[in-house]
Amino acid sequence: MPRTLITSALPYINGIKHLGNLVGSQLPADVHARYLRARGHEVMFICATDEHGTPAELAAAKAGEPVADYCARLWGEQKALADGFRLSFDHFGRSSSPENRALTQHFAGRLADAGLIAEVMERQVYSPADGRFLPDRYIEGTCPNCGYPRARGDQCENCTKQLDPTDLIEPRSAISGSTDLEVRETKHLYLRQSALKGELRDWIVSKTDWPVLSTSIALKWLDDGEGLQDRGITRDLDWGVPVRRGTEPWPGMEGKVFYVWFDAPIEYIAATAEWAHANGLPESAWRRWWREDEGAADVRYVQFMGKDNVPFHTLSFPATILGSGEPWKLVDYIKSFNYLNYDGGKFSTSQGRGVFMDQALAILPSDYWRWWLLSNVPESGDANFTWESFQAGVNKDLADVLGNFVSRVTKFAAARFGSTVPEGGEWGSLEVEAAESVANGIVAYQAAMDAIQLRRAAQELRQLWVTGNEYLQSAAPWTAVKTDPERAATIIRFAFDLIALYAALSEPFIPDAAAAMRKALGLDAAPWPEDPAAALGRLPAGQPFEVPPVLFAKLDDATRAGLEARFAGAA
Repeated sequence: MPRTLITSALPYINGIKHLGNLVGSQLPADVHARYLRARGHEVMFICATDEHGTPAELAAAKAGEPVADYCARLWGEQKALADGFRLSFDHFGRSSSPENRALTQHFAGRLADAGLIAEVMERQVYSPADGRFLPDRYIEGTCPNCGYPRARGDQCENCTKQLDPTDLIEPRSAISGSTDLEVRETKHLYLRQSALKGELRDWIVSKTDWPVLSTSIALKWLDDGEGLQDRGITRDLDWGVPVRRGTEPWPGMEGKVFYVWFDAPIEYIAATAEWAHANGLPESAWRRWWREDEGAADVRYVQFMGKDNVPFHTLSFPATILGSGEPWKLVDYIKSFNYLNYDGGKFSTSQGRGVFMDQALAILPSDYWRWWLLSNVPESGDANFTWESFQAGVNKDLADVLGNFVSRVTKFAAARFGSTVPEGGEWGSLEVEAAESVANGIVAYQAAMDAIQLRRAAQELRQLWVTGNEYLQSAAPWTAVKTDPERAATIIRFAFDLIALYAALSEPFIPDAAAAMRKALGLDAAPWPEDPAAALGRLPAGQPFEVPPVLFAKLDDATRAGLEARFAGAA
């Protein structure tokens, strides 16, 4: 049985994510996981909240909560939303877990033993009023480039210019507001990535099947400007993984924590350990996914992420793995995505612009959103969400094609043949032709899914639904039943076979609708058609069925206009 390890980029803890975040990693990863499980693979699908770093501390302070309590509460909210969108994680962990603390400290010790950690004196801003060094995001001031008064010490949110805290005009502490700031020396640890540049390059170049987006970003970071730089992996913060050299103290690093971008990717491994521990399994249960000397050599590891995360997953995290000198599993394939914009601009929490995951589920069930997002996934370039496009996807794909087919077949069958699938007779030319079209469609659909080309896969799936509608329209059982009831029964039985097939094929994209189709046919499961030529004819005559509720309701113009106005954001 093939084994596939799947990880999606970790959502940051400070708040609810928007639809662009969802389609940039977690949702495509879920489709891949569901598809492979249906094909008989053993799958480990891992995600977690990324909980350390300055934004978590700031968000907790703003909420008036201890940071640990804030992160625990937000983890629960993000987990509930993941469940609401039917994300089928084997485990949804937390980067603040004891497992991640131990593994992060372990990797730091291994890197230090290999001579890949340097101790560097830095000059950083210190706030006497707060009694602490202030990381970049703890410093606010006026942007020297555009004059925005609330620019952070790392970047101006208004003009996006990269900044240093000392660039800001009239800088102040984001904690206390104090302008009494000093520049002092403090010692930090740096990962000597530059020492691994050749090894990283060879590894990246060897991945000839990666998407161009993933490879080009990695090589750009290796070669542009001064090339791959050593990177600080510690911070003067209270919240995070304490700096230790394995299990031993690290002299001079007391009171410091590891930088969030060092410990967050390690959480992929740690979350798998969390899964094993939560299920009472031995250490070997998770190590067989991650240690090549303990079974992971035959695992295919696939990562899903937005393009902004690619540098850390192609360079920094692999540098940690390679530099450790231990046989940890490296990623085999990185599926990266461009950005989803909202109506020509960016999603914005502060401006109330765009749809966020909790809002989406309050408007419509998850399948509506899953379908539109996945059929418009930003693979080859940035994509743009508009309410007109969303309405068209709901109405023309889900309601008019799939939902209409299921409704017409089951209602007609119930009215003419009772509550069981009719016997029917031999296939005619229309059935033979439709079956051939379906078999070819399954092959094309599987090819797209195997290649993780999700937009093309959605198109192929929709075409399979269209084939059913075209067949039903040509066969016209409502006409045949008047003169040839057996012929009408044959048509309906063939159509029922199509519904069972659609339940199997559609499950990765729209799992709730797939479950509703299975329930309507009285099926506990709808097996994947491993033989496309024999995909139909599986549903036995006499199988009880029921007319399901409407699978997908249409989105009318008035509702669409109201949603458009509601989420347009501040003027």
